Amino acid sequence: MLDVRRLQVLRAVVTSGTVTAAAAHLGYTPSAVSQQVSALEKQAGTALLERVGRGVRPTAAGLLLTEHAALISAAVARAETALADLRAGRTGRLSVRYFATAGSSLVAPALARLREEHPGVRIDVELADPGDPFREVAAGRADLAVVVRPRDHRTGDGDGKGGVRMVRLLHDPYAAVLPAGHPLAGQEVLDLHELAGEQWVGSEPPGPCLEPVLDSCAAAGFSPDFVIQSEDYATAQGFVAAGLGVGLMPGLALRTPHPGVVVRRVRNPEPVRVISAAARKTSLEQPALLALLDALRNAATAAGPPGPPGPPDAHAPD
Repeated sequence: MLDVRRLQVLRAVVTSGTVTAAAAHLGYTPSAVSQQVSALEKQAGTALLERVGRGVRPTAAGLLLTEHAALISAAVARAETALADLRAGRTGRLSVRYFATAGSSLVAPALARLREEHPGVRIDVELADPGDPFREVAAGRADLAVVVRPRDHRTGDGDGKGGVRMVRLLHDPYAAVLPAGHPLAGQEVLDLHELAGEQWVGSEPPGPCLEPVLDSCAAAGFSPDFVIQSEDYATAQGFVAAGLGVGLMPGLALRTPHPGVVVRRVRNPEPVRVISAAARKTSLEQPALLALLDALRNAATAAGPPGPPGPPDAHAPD
């Protein structure tokens, strides 16, 4: 295999016309340049230079390798420029996953800001797998995912696989959704146990969005009686508006409530889901990803209740 460094030495000799001039340009001694060319000739199996007066000129093989050395040098320069652009966040690609209710409130404004600040970065955006939102990040198929974790959840040792870092964005409390004519609709705040005897409309699939509902109801002394199940918040509100049951839904899902429902705070306890960004630690070196995290924090502050989101979790997996 031909040595790339020796090819560049050959190119310097051919371009300058003498070994002495090439040595001065490269910062080598003439003897070192001659040794590099001799070693390259052994690798090539043929002479690369011939003497002409006090100078040298390339043989056909020498001219061929000099042309390829120029191409290699240009390719290296392009690679260095491309790397500098990537490290500065001027180019690159980010793969982002999100869950449905975070799309319009968090992800859309964050991506719009990122596009303004880093127009050369391509962003691939897809809905996350609700059953395992961390999997694509941990496996390296996504750089960042907006995910849900229950309040006070602590990441176990097994969740650190893949070098995933968690960054809290928003605490999203659940509220009671009642038909407009419901007897409890006149109260501003409900104690959760007051909904114990009701029929319920489910709006969450099994997983981290349903866990705060079940855990809070258990703490209030009952298990909700789900008579209708819908995994779409707008449809679930329609069922509630029709008088088929009550429900608990997160704040981001209730930004535009159905006209036939009333939304009331709940307490003792108040269910809360924690919305976080999961990112691969190696991706956090990218300026564009750091800018996206900042944009998500700003969007979360604008979308959520008072109180800034927290710093990266101290218990984040490594």
